[in-house]
Amino acid sequence: MDSALANRLAVSVRAADPDRYFSALFAPSGARPYLFALYAFNHEVARVAETVREPLLGAIRLEWWRETAESAHGGAPRNHDVARGLAALFQSVPLALADFETIIAARAFDSNAEQFADLAALENYLDATGGGVMRLAVKILGGDPALAREPALAFGLTGLLRSLGFHNARHKLYMPLDLLSAVGLTPEMFFELRHDPRVDAVAHQLALRARDHFLDARKGPRPRGALPALLPAALVPVYLKRLGRDVPIHRRQMALLVASMKKRL
Repeated sequence: MDSALANRLAVSVRAADPDRYFSALFAPSGARPYLFALYAFNHEVARVAETVREPLLGAIRLEWWRETAESAHGGAPRNHDVARGLAALFQSVPLALADFETIIAARAFDSNAEQFADLAALENYLDATGGGVMRLAVKILGGDPALAREPALAFGLTGLLRSLGFHNARHKLYMPLDLLSAVGLTPEMFFELRHDPRVDAVAHQLALRARDHFLDARKGPRPRGALPALLPAALVPVYLKRLGRDVPIHRRQMALLVASMKKRL
């Protein structure tokens, strides 16, 4: 990958996804451009639902990205920085196109009216989206992709809790229906209520689940050279402690640095 393209991808990821950007800085310099290409791709497909009003339009844009990934995999990238970055990634690292297609397909949920029946369904979605990205990042760094499941679920659940206000404003429900039902809430009530103990109870259940996944990740094998791919999950304790409040960038950077020095989450 040429340095100009790598720099543009790095700038875009830093603006859109600073947690993954700063985590990637702990990777070997030769691998960083490929991580930035992956993370820039992830940002593009993750934001599709924010840019459309109809599920059909979301499906069309996701199909465009599927075709973009396919053409990049075939060595004929479209005239787009992310497409060119993906082409360089595919040329340098033996990654399966199907893994990218799985991420794109799972993102259809973001712009349609579907809901998660239970926590297992939610975690399947998080494993397919953020988990898929983390597994690919681990592969780029030469690690075992199985390392990614627990940290990805911890980071995904925490990110979901941090973005509840945004999703509620869109009237897009990510909370499992069985958790809402257990406390006597309907989806519409969850969107509208503020400072209600039942809403807090549902969020608390997800926070506990995120914490459990984080602790399981810590107990797992040391990721060694793949650690930078998992580092976003090192922010889970910081974010859970300050849910509803901003975490300054220097505090996040410190958490990443400490985890990197300890060589574990």
